[in-house]
Amino acid sequence: MGYLIDTSVFIAWERGQLDLGDVVASRGEAEVTLSAITASELFHGVHRAESAQRRGRREALVEEIVGSMRVLAVDLEVSRTHARIWADLRNRGVNIGAHDLLIGATAVCHGLVIATRNTRDFGRIEGLQLENW
Repeated sequence: MGYLIDTSVFIAWERGQLDLGDVVASRGEAEVTLSAITASELFHGVHRAESAQRRGRREALVEEIVGSMRVLAVDLEVSRTHARIWADLRNRGVNIGAHDLLIGATAVCHGLVIATRNTRDFGRIEGLQLENW
């Protein structure tokens, strides 16, 4: 079983609310990945930093993250999964954010468990396996 880490987990790690190394180590040999959308959200946080010092710290952290994990692209198969999930949610009258929907579709497409602190939104995606980190 592999994991796709959501942005909310990295934010908790940055804020000192989570020891990500310990959590990942407790998952043994499971592969830990992230979506290109998560990478974009992390880089967005770099650019929104309110000081040059904080921007530098965040940028170093984000570069460490994307350099140490496999980053999964939103390719044609993820796009197909995304469209199916999006239509299902719409038919049920359920709405979640566009980024979360793409991240969730990436996890479903690759058969990964999504590691998140946002179980409310991700829990709306049928077939998506979740763990609250």
